[in-house]
Amino acid sequence: MGPETWIKADDTLALWTFLVGWAAVSIGLEQKYRWASTLTGCMIALIGAMLLANFGVVPLDAPAYDVVWGYVVPLAIPLLLFDADIRRIRRESGRTFISFHFAALGTVLGTFIATFLLHEHIPEMRGVSAMLCGSYIGGSLNLAAMKDAFAVSPDMTGAAVVADNFLMAFCFFVLMSLPSIGFFRKHYRMSREAIRASAESASEGLENHVAHFWRRREVSLMDLAGSVAVTFVIVTVSEKLAGYIGASALPGFLRALLGQKYLLITTLTVLGATFFPGFFSALGGARELGTFFIHIFFVVIGVPASFTMILSRSPLLFAYAAIIVFVNMAVTLGLGKGFGFDLEELAISCNATIGGPTTAAAMAIAKGWDDLVAPALLVGIWGYVIGNYAAIVTANCLGNLLS
Repeated sequence: MGPETWIKADDTLALWTFLVGWAAVSIGLEQKYRWASTLTGCMIALIGAMLLANFGVVPLDAPAYDVVWGYVVPLAIPLLLFDADIRRIRRESGRTFISFHFAALGTVLGTFIATFLLHEHIPEMRGVSAMLCGSYIGGSLNLAAMKDAFAVSPDMTGAAVVADNFLMAFCFFVLMSLPSIGFFRKHYRMSREAIRASAESASEGLENHVAHFWRRREVSLMDLAGSVAVTFVIVTVSEKLAGYIGASALPGFLRALLGQKYLLITTLTVLGATFFPGFFSALGGARELGTFFIHIFFVVIGVPASFTMILSRSPLLFAYAAIIVFVNMAVTLGLGKGFGFDLEELAISCNATIGGPTTAAAMAIAKGWDDLVAPALLVGIWGYVIGNYAAIVTANCLGNLLS
């Protein structure tokens, strides 16, 4: 028996009220207050849940939490990939699509470097490398998938998420300030409009950029019904197919890769969005539902996390994540300079890998780079697509090299 808590582990209705309610509060705070948008709603969800669990309000373990891992996380992936039409992403994101891959390459290289430097000091290295590599190519969606795929412990996951989110907030401000720094304005191309918009946005601050991105949109009952129904079909087919491949006679490496349900969910959704773009893009509300599910995931991540373990492990994981991000930015700025990319394109690409499509689009909105809002969103969605593949391959390669 675990310690006595105010809400009991078998009180499923009350626990789901807590999970859904605190996720909603976290989103509301992020959209209303500047400090909360800087911290991010996901981080608020995690910290709040950790506090309530450590002070005995909610249990550390309960069947309701297993439902989040078994159903909510897998369902979030298709919902966030309904706009992942590969042909449209490539066509409409322009040069930002190329610079995004500079940043993704930087993340993979940074993961290798950070792992070789710190693998003797960080437990569960394979899973941690997968989580942060996936997070710094796609975002929280990929981190959630990799946590489950590599069965990373709650304490290590909580510590990694804390380090990831604090570093992401710091990087957001660094990337926002790049166009105002004399060195970069001297050595990198920038459009006059971008320079003017940067100067204007510097005086306006960052208030409400999250709320602006998630502004009210028209969604019908059929949109919601269609989004949920299609998502369940994709997840169910992927689960069954993963089980079939896992039990097949394929070679071990192919069986482990092709039998990964998260890769199958990603693949099936992207194929659908690419070959039937009209149907998938017309399903309104999918992105909002998927993002809400991710916030519920972060509430569950915070529940079993121990303050002591978080505080003891986060500094080392912060160093690990900082190496990845530094290499990401260095590779992006270096290759971008060599190939003549604009500084704003490179900054958006770094943001899209480190924070995901929402923060990248929010940055473009906040800076007044109106022509980069759509590319930022599109390449961020592309990060969702390739993040799981890159993370699994990178983590498995590192595991083989260090074994």
